[in-house]
Amino acid sequence: MPLIELMGGKITPNQLSVISLLCAFLAGSFIYLSKYNPLYLIVSLTFIILNGLFDVLDGGLARYLKVEGDRGDFLDHVFDRYSDIFMLLGVFFGGYCSPETIGTSAAEMIGISAIIGVLLTSYMGTQAQAVGLKRSYGGILGRADRMMILSIFLVLQLLFNEIFGIKLLTFAMVIFAVFGNVTAVQRFFYAWKRLG
Repeated sequence: MPLIELMGGKITPNQLSVISLLCAFLAGSFIYLSKYNPLYLIVSLTFIILNGLFDVLDGGLARYLKVEGDRGDFLDHVFDRYSDIFMLLGVFFGGYCSPETIGTSAAEMIGISAIIGVLLTSYMGTQAQAVGLKRSYGGILGRADRMMILSIFLVLQLLFNEIFGIKLLTFAMVIFAVFGNVTAVQRFFYAWKRLG
């Protein structure tokens, strides 16, 4: 990839991972701030795209420089989890789980379940590797799927705001809550069968 060749020797893969994490933090921050100005959703979408780009480039650069290792892999996965949380917290604390329409308790349940689903999906994948299996990336909803869904619903949120008083991003959080936990269960049983 020409971009990786251009970066070779000028920046390290771990530095790209840090930049990716910073982009996720900014994405989450601007999602939160968009409750004051909806146009910040465009800024947040830009940072989500940059987060994904740098997340791909750090691994590609590590392979190009032949410096792949467990430390970089570990750092990448830790930063990915923080990135997920930053963005989902931006949605939750930005009021995009529609507490004013569905109630505070229901909104909190959606937000918490979405975060649990995202974290457990990733945990099950790496835990399979920890017990001697291949890392599991299977299931309905992986990280790339989540970022695509979040990006689409950010655009829908900006264009249409809400349906029947429910903000469009609420539906993205419901998808993460339901299918994230379903994916975690799928990965659990994938590993369980192979450990039998």
